[in-house]
Formats: sequence, structure tokens, C-alpha cells
Amino acid sequence: MESRLSRLEAVQSILLEIGQKSSTCTDIAEFVQAVHEALGRIMYTANFYVALSDEGRPNSVRFVYFVDEVDEAPDRSEVVELASPEQSPTAWVILNRQRLIMTAEEHNSRGVDGSTWGLGTTAEHWMGCPLVDHNHQVLGAMVIQSYDKQHTFNEEDQALFQLIANHVSGALQGLQSMDRLERAVHERTAALEYEVAERRRAENLQRALYEIASLSGGAWDRATMYQRLHQAISEVLTVRNFLIALYHPSNNEITVPYFVDEKDPTAPCTSFSYGVGMTSYILKQRQPVLLDREGYLALMASGDVERPLGNEDIVSWMGAPILLNDYAYGVLVVQSYDEDMIYSQSDLDVLAFMASHVAVVISRLQADRAIRRAKTALEEQNAALNTALTQLQTAQGELVRQEKLASLGRLVAGVAHEINTPLGICVTATSHLVQELKLTKEDLASGALDEEGLNQFFDIVDQTLRIMTTNTQRAAALVRSFKQVAVDQSSDNVRSFNLRKYLDEVLLSLQPKLKGKPIEVQVDCPPDIQMESFPGAVSQIVTNMVVNSLVHGFGDGQSGSIKIKGRIEGEHVHFDYSDDGIGMDQGTLSQLFDPFFTTKRGSGGSGLGAHILYNLVTGPLGGTIKVVSAPNMGLHYNLRFPRVQHGKPQV
Repeated sequence: MESRLSRLEAVQSILLEIGQKSSTCTDIAEFVQAVHEALGRIMYTANFYVALSDEGRPNSVRFVYFVDEVDEAPDRSEVVELASPEQSPTAWVILNRQRLIMTAEEHNSRGVDGSTWGLGTTAEHWMGCPLVDHNHQVLGAMVIQSYDKQHTFNEEDQALFQLIANHVSGALQGLQSMDRLERAVHERTAALEYEVAERRRAENLQRALYEIASLSGGAWDRATMYQRLHQAISEVLTVRNFLIALYHPSNNEITVPYFVDEKDPTAPCTSFSYGVGMTSYILKQRQPVLLDREGYLALMASGDVERPLGNEDIVSWMGAPILLNDYAYGVLVVQSYDEDMIYSQSDLDVLAFMASHVAVVISRLQADRAIRRAKTALEEQNAALNTALTQLQTAQGELVRQEKLASLGRLVAGVAHEINTPLGICVTATSHLVQELKLTKEDLASGALDEEGLNQFFDIVDQTLRIMTTNTQRAAALVRSFKQVAVDQSSDNVRSFNLRKYLDEVLLSLQPKLKGKPIEVQVDCPPDIQMESFPGAVSQIVTNMVVNSLVHGFGDGQSGSIKIKGRIEGEHVHFDYSDDGIGMDQGTLSQLFDPFFTTKRGSGGSGLGAHILYNLVTGPLGGTIKVVSAPNMGLHYNLRFPRVQHGKPQV
């Protein structure tokens, strides 16, 4: 009786201790340990554990406290998926919310298909109580067991264990809330620290990328540019050992323009053939590679790398190809000799990301250099072309001048030939008149001149004078028109003239060209169009049009007509010229105004007639010209130019 009383006092003391411990302790494992120690004063507790449900993850538990003589304790932070009640006694207690007490024989009889019930070693006596809070929510299970038949749990032990489990449940509810809060604070703090670190890293990466991008816009020498590139990458990675290798497909070589190493002051070689060293391996793989010392040595031993270059006493190594649109510019290499500096996959991802931006910079720099070279070459070509164009324009101007003079010369020859006929008639008439005068004088001296003979002489004189007058007037008209046209064509002065009268003078000067050809020229132009312009340009235009029609539009002996029409519209003159000759196709028409283009190269065509015509219309006259033609449809020019011009013509 005294022993039972002392045990009840011990139980009361344990319950008070549990209450005090729950108010002062902040760690669940520490609290459960205190419960275990207190429980050990009133019963056998060599094997004791507490499994608590994990918040937010249903059907999962954590073994926050585990002491066992046989089985190894699980990690208290590990979350274990809760088995079904048919598979685990702990799960049976939690899910059924009931106390479970069983012997080894009972435990084995619960196995399914001969398997053991639960994962741990079978106990001689096993007792588990559910931990239920004030809201009747299951917190977990508290279990005590014995592997020794000498230590079993009687009914009083079972009742005491249930009582203590109830008190532990109440205490755990508060502790678990506090534990959850602490864990939430810890997790949130860790998350914030990670977020701050990631944000800082992102800022450093952004700053590094901005620095890399700015390299293509600066006037750096190569050494400075590569050094700034190294500094930019150092913003996000530890790169105490760093090199840049560039690939040159033209000669299949790799050069090392930048090299920094803690052990080697200079690069083992500044250029080598493609296929040698780790850089060639990266270029072949076209993928970033991360190696530790063992992986590096294994790669060397496999023969995948031919003649490794540089110090092989490395701890960690990274290489990333400088790729843009599958074109390889080179490789970035980072390595470490320090056991405390081991690169990770995330570091390799950053290096590869930086390498892709370096590829953009190199591509832009190469493009800029190519543009500068092309610009220099283009400027040289432009200078040569300008010189050639100046020479061509000079030659073309000389040819145009010669063509004008040749045209004027042909006009002189034609007019001279035309004047020769009336002047010859005048000479013949004069000789005849002189002879008749001599005979008349002889008759008068001999007294043989009668009235009839005198009248005959007077008739001969009258007829001869009429012939001479007609032919001298014709010659004078030819000379006058030729003189005016010749002066206008050799002069660049603006003067006032009547368009209709001037067209008649020009056509009169062209009579030698038209004579003997069955070509009818019709002029439809009002007599009141008074112009203040360049008559030489007008005469040259009409001359070239008529001559081109005669040379190109009509065959030998072919009859046809030429129509010239002028009209005034406001302050502009509309001038139409057309013939009904053979015309031309669109290919020929498109080249009509090109200099030196002619369809009669071997028949007297210079290829400058239409070109001069176009330049005179658009230059001195300041107008526009359109031309329409088709095979067997003739040629039609439509000109439009101001009636009044000022100043010198711009040829």
C-alpha cells in the first residue's frame, strides 16, 4: 500500500513537471526527452518514441524523439509517409485514435501474408497511445515497448501511460504551435536570405551583362576590353583563373588573347591548332562542361582530349563555348586550385549565359570592323567612281558638243547644197541675159534692130529677171533661216520669239534633209504663242526629232507623215511630236534616252540625238518629256515646258 502511494505521488510529481516543462521549454524534442526521463522513474522506458503528424502534409509524421535498444533512430527532421493501419501499429494508433497494447505473439498475428506488422523489430510487449489535442485532432502517437519478457506493462502501467499521454497531448499542442511558428520563422528567414542572395546575384549579373554589352560600343584596345570582360564576369563568379580562347576557322587555329592564372604567369601557348587541349574539346562538344579533378583526369585518360595544355593540378574546372546561332567564336574557361572553391552546376549555367552574351559582343565587334572595312573600301570605290564619272561627264559633254557641231555642219552642208540650185539658175539666167544683150547691141549697131526684135529682147529680159528674182529670194530665205537657226544653236541666250514662225524657219532649214523623201510634215500651232526662252534648245529639239524620224522611223523610199502640234496651257507650252514610222518595242523604248544607244550604229547613228533632246527639255527648258511607242505604231513625244525662261540654261 505504501509502495502504491509513493508511486501515485511520483505520478503527481511527473504531471506537475510536465506542466512546468511545457511552459518553460521551447523545443519539442527537449520536452519529450524530459517526459521520457520522468516516465522512467515510475516504469520501464528503455524503448520510447514519439511520432507527430507533419503540419500541412496529411498522412505524414516526423519521429521527433526516438530511443531504442535495437533499432536505429530515424532523422527527426525527416518526414515519413504514414502507412496504412494494416501495415503499421503506429499508423493504427494515429488513424484509429485508440490505444493499442499487444504482445509479440499478437504483433506477429497481425502481419499480412506472412509479413511483419510494422518496420521495426518485434517487441515482447508494445504499447501506444494517441496524442489528441483539445479540439480532438490527432497530434501523433506516444509509444513504449520492451524486447525483454521480464519487463512487461501491467494494467496499472497502461493506465498511467494513458494518463501521462493525455497530459503530454495538451502540452504538445502549445509546443507544436510554438514549434510551427519557430519553424515558419526559420523557413521564412531562410527564404528571405535566399531571396536577398538571389536578388543580389541577379543585380550583379545584370550589371555584368550591361558591362559586357557596353564593350561593343567603346573604343577599347583588345587588352583593355578583355580585362573589363574578366572584371564583369568576376561580379557573379569567382574567377581567379580565367582565359579567353578564340577560334579562327580560316586557318583552323585557336588563339589565347587573355590569360590570368594563380600558378602560371603566362599562357602555356598563345596559339595552337584546333583539336589540341580542352578548348578544342569544348568547341567539339558545343556544350558547357563542368569537371572536378577526378573527372578531368578521367577525361585525359580516355583520350578524348589531345595534348592537354596548362597546369593540371586543378580542383574544379569549367568551360563554356562562345556560341551565337550555332557559330563558335571561342571558349571561356574558369578553373580553381582551391579545395574551398568548387564550382557548381549553377555556376556553369551562369558562365554559359555570360558566354552567349560575349558571343553577341564579339559578333557585333566583328560586324563593326567589317562595316568599317567595307566603308573604307566603298569610299575608295566612290572616289574612283566620282573620278570616272567626272571624266565620263567631261567626255560626254565633249561628245554632245561635237554632236551639236556635227549637226550644225550637216545643216550647213544641206543648206549649201540647197542654195547651189537657185544660185546656179541665177548664174545661167545672167549668162543668157548677157548674151542676148550683146546680140541686141550688134543688131542696133548694124541697123538691123527693128521694133519686133526690141520687143523680143524686152520679153527675154523680163523673163530672166523673174527667174533670178524667184531664185535669189529662195536662196535668201534659206540663208536667213539657216543664219537664225545656226546662231540660236550656238548661243545660250534667252530671247523672245514666235513659236509658229520659228518652227517654220527650223523646218525650212531642214528642207535639204526632207527633199526627195515622201515624208509630209504637218504643223498645227497657233500663230500667237510668244515665247521668252531658249530658241537654240527648241531648234535643236525639233531638228533631232525630225532627223531621228528620218533615220530610224522610215526606211528608204517609205512614205509617211510627221505631225508637230503646239498649244498653250496657262504659263506652259504643250508640244506634241509624232510620226507614223516603224516604232519600237518596250525594250528599245526603255533605252531611248540613254547616251550612245542607237539602232543604227553602222548607218550614221551616234546614239546622242535622243539623249541631247532629253537633256535640253529637262535642262534649259525646265520641262518634262514623255514618249510612247509600239512596233508599227510610230513614235509620239509629249513635251511640257514653261513659256517664259530666265537666266542661263543648265546643261
